[in-house]
Amino acid sequence: MFNFFAKPTVNSWGEDVYKLTPAGIITIVVLIVALLALACYLRGRKEKSKSITTKQVVFSGIAIALAMVTSYIKFLNLPMGGSITLCSMLFIVLIGYWYGPKVGIITAIAYGLLQFVIDPKFYSIPQLIVDYPLAFGALGISGFFYKKKHGLAIGYMAAILGRFVFAFLSGLLFFASYAPENMNAAVYSLIYNGTYIFTEAALTLVIILIPITSSAFSQVKKMAVQ
Repeated sequence: MFNFFAKPTVNSWGEDVYKLTPAGIITIVVLIVALLALACYLRGRKEKSKSITTKQVVFSGIAIALAMVTSYIKFLNLPMGGSITLCSMLFIVLIGYWYGPKVGIITAIAYGLLQFVIDPKFYSIPQLIVDYPLAFGALGISGFFYKKKHGLAIGYMAAILGRFVFAFLSGLLFFASYAPENMNAAVYSLIYNGTYIFTEAALTLVIILIPITSSAFSQVKKMAVQ
């Protein structure tokens, strides 16, 4: 059954990994579509309006597309995964900021699976789950603050902390062997993952807190939900 989903291969480091089969890719794509449909359904049911759901599809689709594009604009690309991008996490955080935690988390999980499909290699199922649906899904935590004053900035910081927790756990549980000699695995994961996640977060927060951009984000939210 597992061979239907993925088959063993070797990555560019000469390590034994698994790669999705065509059937596995189709399975993940179907799951992504199902998650996005669920997010739209939940929002539409809450608002009892099909027009709101249609608008959510448009705005969420644009946000996901911008997240994908900016994820390839990298200022730093670390050898074992992780990079400082052009605010790519912000665009997924925005979906939670617009539509709340349920839609935000479900859409963020779908985005994580989309990132996985782009390079469908993994070491184990637990590692896949932690690095993609859980780590990226944490960006939807921003939705818990969507009604708060300064909700975007607060939600973004909470989402980044959630993303970091899962990235840290992944480094500790699955990549501890890559820690330099005489360095504790937890310290290694903390430094490695903190380097790219918090650097991008700091740069993005500066942009969010600029008065003119803060006002622009508020106006976009009004368009997204009205």
